[in-house]
Amino acid sequence: MSETFRIPLARPDVGVAEKAAVAAVLESPNLSRGPVLTAFEQDFRHRLGCGHAIGLSSGTAALHLALLALKAGPGDEVITVPYTVPATVNAILAAGARPVLVDIEAESRALDPARLETAIGERSRAVIVVHPFGQAAAIGDLSRRCRDRGVALIEDACEAPGGTVNGKALGTFGAVGCFGFYPNKQMTSGEGGMAVTADAGLADRIRLLANHGRRMNGRWLDQVAVGFNYRLSELSAALGRAQFQRLDQILETRRRLAGWYHEALAVVAGLALPPLNAETSWFAFVIGLPERLAARRDALAAHLAKHGIQTGRYFAPLHLQPGLEHLGYRPGDFPVAESVAAASLALPFFNAMTKIEVAEVAERIHAWVARQA
Repeated sequence: MSETFRIPLARPDVGVAEKAAVAAVLESPNLSRGPVLTAFEQDFRHRLGCGHAIGLSSGTAALHLALLALKAGPGDEVITVPYTVPATVNAILAAGARPVLVDIEAESRALDPARLETAIGERSRAVIVVHPFGQAAAIGDLSRRCRDRGVALIEDACEAPGGTVNGKALGTFGAVGCFGFYPNKQMTSGEGGMAVTADAGLADRIRLLANHGRRMNGRWLDQVAVGFNYRLSELSAALGRAQFQRLDQILETRRRLAGWYHEALAVVAGLALPPLNAETSWFAFVIGLPERLAARRDALAAHLAKHGIQTGRYFAPLHLQPGLEHLGYRPGDFPVAESVAAASLALPFFNAMTKIEVAEVAERIHAWVARQA
């Protein structure tokens, strides 16, 4: 989110209401575990129609605690995709389980249901389904397959707050849904996240582990489990709640941006554009270059940067990252994810972006592609 670019990749949208909400907390006696966090959790729970919402310090914390609440640990396997941010796999490793990676579908960039079926085994404890860039995975099919095989489903909806499928909120299809509120997301709390669930037992376990494994038992907090400090502060909750109250407006703005991009980029032959869908919660606008230009993706990024336009190479396949070599995967193990990653480029996408800026980005891409013919 560097401001050195004339048109940055992302930019937070923090207004008067957010600043007032944070200022009010600073004037209060509660900077942690106070009424604003409780109200934020209630707002989230009511909108999603889930039984419980727990504010946490990050989306990664939500994923980690979801796994621990489901008792995933050493000897267990947790299935997810190689095409995601490191947090998804890092949470599995932090829980002590073994990540089992499964390739994606090219169009959705999400977990392939058919490949999931063959990956589930005796040691499978959970499946983490990622909704990449706010685009929904085939969540109905995936949840059915997990249910039929007796494996818990966790939704990594960190990039999809407010997204739905047939009117049902993303994050509510599985045992636990996880959200993240980093500054480049649709809504932000600075740093922060949320775990949602319909299961009171799971919710109680997540709350317990997020607060050092301590519980009030009529005396001061008694530690009853080994836990963590994954609490969301009142300051972050105030910012997040003010943003959440504007979520419908934010999502509509981003849908309009996506529509402008579709219109402006329609003239570029062979370019793969993310599908327009009224239920999508747009986090990023990620294009796919045609096969003949995939090897030149970084050259396009450099060309745009030269003109003050920032882009992002979302995502690098996790199984090819040096820090995850110990998982034992090799180049070619997940050909769809590798092919999609090599051809993908995230374009500038933020609430204050103008139609003129979208047009300029598209024109620069069009001109560059034309010169490659």
